[in-house]
Amino acid sequence: MQVIDNKLLLFVTKKAAQITSLIPKSKVLESNGELSKIAVNWGFHESKILRNLKIKGVPNPILGKYKWPGVYTPFDHQRETAAFLATHPRCFVLSEAGTGKTSAAAWAADYLMQQGEVKRVLVVCPVSIMETAWRSDLFKTVMHRTVAIATGDRHKREEVIGGNYEFVIINFDGVKIVREALEAAKFDLIIVDEANAVKSVTTQRWKALSSLVRADTRIWLMTGTPASQSPVDAYGLAKLVNPTAVPRFFGAFRDQVMVKVSQFRWIPKATANDTVHKVLQPAIRFTKEECLDLPDLLYTTREVPLTDQQTKFYEIIRKRMMAIAAGEEITAVNAAALLNKLLQISAGSAYTTEKEVIEFDISNRYDELRDVIDGTSQKVIVFAMFRHVIDRLEQDLIRDGYTVGVLHGGVGATQRGEIVKAFQSEDNPRVIIAHPAAAGHGLTLTRADTIVWWGPVTSAELYIQGNARAHRAGQRHPVTVVRLQGSPVEKRMYAMLDNKIDLHEGIVELFRQEVA
Repeated sequence: MQVIDNKLLLFVTKKAAQITSLIPKSKVLESNGELSKIAVNWGFHESKILRNLKIKGVPNPILGKYKWPGVYTPFDHQRETAAFLATHPRCFVLSEAGTGKTSAAAWAADYLMQQGEVKRVLVVCPVSIMETAWRSDLFKTVMHRTVAIATGDRHKREEVIGGNYEFVIINFDGVKIVREALEAAKFDLIIVDEANAVKSVTTQRWKALSSLVRADTRIWLMTGTPASQSPVDAYGLAKLVNPTAVPRFFGAFRDQVMVKVSQFRWIPKATANDTVHKVLQPAIRFTKEECLDLPDLLYTTREVPLTDQQTKFYEIIRKRMMAIAAGEEITAVNAAALLNKLLQISAGSAYTTEKEVIEFDISNRYDELRDVIDGTSQKVIVFAMFRHVIDRLEQDLIRDGYTVGVLHGGVGATQRGEIVKAFQSEDNPRVIIAHPAAAGHGLTLTRADTIVWWGPVTSAELYIQGNARAHRAGQRHPVTVVRLQGSPVEKRMYAMLDNKIDLHEGIVELFRQEVA
């Protein structure tokens, strides 16, 4: 099969008559009675007819006729992913985090809109990436399309859904809040990002999403780790995209992939991976290692709301800052002390003047951290500024089954060397939690391909050096830096770090911005 001047040149032994009767302006160029050479217009609908006729290898015309709008030029693997999505109404994108799935899906959806196949798109994703990943990427790729986030109370969400927006972004739990409005809107395409959130068919999340999927609905599920915890995780995902591939009931699928070894313990069968691969089709997957055109260092920000408890105390400190700003001269010393208190509250553990520790609910941020860790098959470095936060994260991650090493000022040189050696040469620990000052220079941690900043660091040098622990000679994968943020001061500090500004250089100005 060849493409010349927007014409497909097909060589077929059968179906020549079908092709010429179903596709206008198609023409038989040569025929010897057995093999026919046919010229067909390389358009979306023509290509669709050829695929329905089981003609193999028909390339999607998005690869030839689409203009790829936006501020970025797509990578080769993004073009291939977009073509795959445009070709398959229901499918999986199982590429690793950091491979540009969001932009590829945006381009594919835009192309289908141009072809009249899709009018409205519903994007379902975690709260943390609604703004920082999805709306941001849509504005950078398909800025000519209208986009809105359905958030807030029921009325506000329904107002967005009932509007004329071409892309509507909503979080997983928001779907069940406005389920009826979403059903009435009849979205042509549903994109589910970080789809592991709907892996269980017994949850309200899965049931609400499933109610939106009609017989003619396109649905694309995206996740880099479709069965990270257990092979049975694939069941709920397959039921949404390819329900005929799995048994009607969960128990029957569990028996296909697991074996019961005691009353409460099941283990995967030797054939479990093959079964999971079979049911999660059609699918496309790229690892970061395979994407040779990716930049070596990728940055992403995840918006994680403060809990109600954190918000309450954050506002108490901010009002104290406002009183100081109104009544006395702001010095670098008192500005730093109060801003540091805001950072502590945001991170989850604040220190009183008596050196006591007040712990805050960090469930939102901790759940996000786990999602990031589960989203990569490689190792992870987590940087946190405060010792008590490091201790909490170590305890919580170990409790949840992760192997953890810790690097901070209280860890001796010998023990530190053993942890780093094990991280680099053995399977465990999978996660290192480090204070950036204790691991910001000299250490090589290239077994990690993901760095998570639990919150911003006050030094631009420590930030750069921290990222260099994994992004250095010996690294075989592109490195993704994930920044967690939930409070205004954290967002401003990350902006300063992007501009390589240390906190002490702009401390007073940062204080003024916080109380403005």
